[in-house]
Amino acid sequence: MLQSTRETYGKTLVSLGEEQPEIVVLGGDLNKSTVVNLFAQKFPERFFDFGPAEQNIVSAAVGFASCGKIPFVSTFAVFGTGRAYDQLRVGVAQGGLNVKLVLTHAGITVGEDGMSAQAIEDIALISAMPGFTVVVPSDSVETEWAVREAAAIDGPVYIRLSRGATPVVHSGKEDTFRIGKAEVMRDGYDATIVACGVMVAIAHEAADMLSEKGIYVRILNMHTLAPIDTDAIVSAARDTGVIITAEEHFVRGGLNSIVAQELGAHYPVPLEMVALDSYGESGKPDQLIEKYGLGAGKIVEAVEKGITRKTG
Repeated sequence: MLQSTRETYGKTLVSLGEEQPEIVVLGGDLNKSTVVNLFAQKFPERFFDFGPAEQNIVSAAVGFASCGKIPFVSTFAVFGTGRAYDQLRVGVAQGGLNVKLVLTHAGITVGEDGMSAQAIEDIALISAMPGFTVVVPSDSVETEWAVREAAAIDGPVYIRLSRGATPVVHSGKEDTFRIGKAEVMRDGYDATIVACGVMVAIAHEAADMLSEKGIYVRILNMHTLAPIDTDAIVSAARDTGVIITAEEHFVRGGLNSIVAQELGAHYPVPLEMVALDSYGESGKPDQLIEKYGLGAGKIVEAVEKGITRKTG
C-alpha cells in the first residue's frame, strides 16, 4: 500500500488544531502542495500565508513562539532549509524556540521538479544546529506519530517529508514511535542496515533479497537523527559486526556521518553506505532511485561488501 506522508501531515495538523488552540500554521505559497491548505480552510484565523518569503516566515514563527504559540512552518525542504538558514540559526536554534519545521518534497524523489528543487543537504544543515530535533519518518503512519509527538515537546523540531506516495511499512495498530529511539523492524545477525525515510521500505526489499542468499540482516529504522539512538547503534554493531547506512541524502552530513561518529566514539566496526554523491536530474522517482544508487540491489551489494570486512 502506498500513502503520501505530506497528505497525512496535512490531516494530522487539522486534528491537532482542534485539540490545541495555540497551534498556528505558516505557509509559503505552496500550501496545496504541502497540504496545509486543509488547516487554512478549517482555521483561517490561525493560518498565515507569506508567499515565497521563507526568511520572513521563519522570523514570524519566532515571534509566535515567543508569545506562547506553537508555530508549524511548512514549505518545500529546499526552500525552508536553504533560504531561511540564518533565521533558523539565529532566531530558532540559538533561542531554543518552540518552532516546528515540517518540510515536504525532500530528496531526489521530488522527481520531475529536477535538480534545483532537490534538498539533499537539508539534514546536514539542520543537524548542525544545536537543540534541533530531526525526524525523518519512514511512512505515513509514522508521520502522524512524529507530528503529534513534535507538537507535544518543547523546542525546535525538523520533520522531513517526501513528495509522492510511498510504501507503508507500519500497521498503525500500535504506536511504538518515540523520538530519539530507533525501531528494530527486522532482526538478523549477519549485518545491520540502518535506514531512514523512504529508504526503510527499500531496506526491507534488500533484506528479502539477502535472505534468499542465506544472509540475515537487522533493520534499524533510525527515524530520529537528532538526538541519535547511540545505544541501538552500539548494540547493532556488537551483535552483527557491520553497519550499512541507507539514506536519500548526500553522503556527508546526514545519517552516515552521524552513525560513523557514534561508531568511532563507542564501538568501531566496518561501515558501508548507500547514499547520494551528487545532485540528480529530472525524472520519475523510482528511476532516480535506481540511477543514483539507492535501490535495493545497491544495499545488497553494500551488505555483502561489509560482511567481507568483518573481523569476527
